[in-house]
Amino acid sequence: MKDGWIRRVIKRVALLRYKIDLGVMRLALKWRGQPRFQLRGSCEGCGRCCENPSMQVPALVFRLKSLRWIFLSWHRIINGFEYESEQRQGYIFMFRCSHFDIESRRCDSYESRPGMCRDYPRALLYQVRPEFFEECNFYAVDENAEAFRQALDETDLSPEKIAELKKKLFLNDQGDGPLDV
Repeated sequence: MKDGWIRRVIKRVALLRYKIDLGVMRLALKWRGQPRFQLRGSCEGCGRCCENPSMQVPALVFRLKSLRWIFLSWHRIINGFEYESEQRQGYIFMFRCSHFDIESRRCDSYESRPGMCRDYPRALLYQVRPEFFEECNFYAVDENAEAFRQALDETDLSPEKIAELKKKLFLNDQGDGPLDV
């Protein structure tokens, strides 16, 4: 389902508002010392992030039927996100993107994709434990990784334990990614 010109215009206006909101929010977070992670790696075009986009919403949007309907309708009509399921803990909606072509693993409306799609995976850096898809070539590294690695190397821990801690604490700079805890 490619976007027509009207939908592209609406998405451009929404994208402008999204970028302004995101810029203000990230500026405030930067003053608070966030994010504490740096993004490494590059997109290899696996399309895994496009298969089932998800969004965390405020509790009111999740719980109030009128706000919920407006939110889900907007994403269905404008962004082509079809509601699939939800996760009550964390107030998360999961979608299927009608713009994602399963065969080619590409977006048929890449130029007019929503802000959340443009911001992936940078948005993950603001989480406590950024989790990337297994197929994804991106990974997070703690901004103080070098100092933490040196401190760990000076301990009496076994090499296996040090390697495990480096993964769990996002200290590896070769894309190893974190272990599941």
